[in-house]
Amino acid sequence: MPPASEVWTGNATNRAQWLLAAAGVACLALGIELAVDSSWTSGLAPLVMSVVGCVAAGLLVLFGTLAFTHVRVRVDRECLEVRCGHIGVPRRRIPLEDVASAQMVPWISPCGWGGWGYRWRPGLGTAVVVRRGPGLVLDLGEGRRFTITVDDPEGAVTAIRDRLRSSARKARSRP
Repeated sequence: MPPASEVWTGNATNRAQWLLAAAGVACLALGIELAVDSSWTSGLAPLVMSVVGCVAAGLLVLFGTLAFTHVRVRVDRECLEVRCGHIGVPRRRIPLEDVASAQMVPWISPCGWGGWGYRWRPGLGTAVVVRRGPGLVLDLGEGRRFTITVDDPEGAVTAIRDRLRSSARKARSRP
């Protein structure tokens, strides 16, 4: 059996999220437009509330959406690391010693998790869902699970299982 490569990497992308990011930019632009070129005659307070509301909503939608346009998964000898978006936040690092098992799931739907993003559901565990389709489910023991939508989940499962077997062999060979 050939040795497992040192690091397995995978990702998943959702280009439709860019449409939501564009909506965030539009809200932000509206807030800026209101602040710069306002002809409101009803007073300063409604104008300030409108500007702050548009800018805040735009920033929340923009950054909340961009954080989940794609996900990167990295499996090395010690852990599985998940990084979301272009700046890698939110990020989760799971030591492989905490993984009881890994399996590929052929279909993960954002509807089943309540939408895109970093999610938690009772009975299902935690998930990073950036698109519908295949993914990876990790059993972390004691009923805890972590689900990730990722391209080539079979490769991730193989990499994790190889590393788990390798660490089990090393543990057995130690006196």
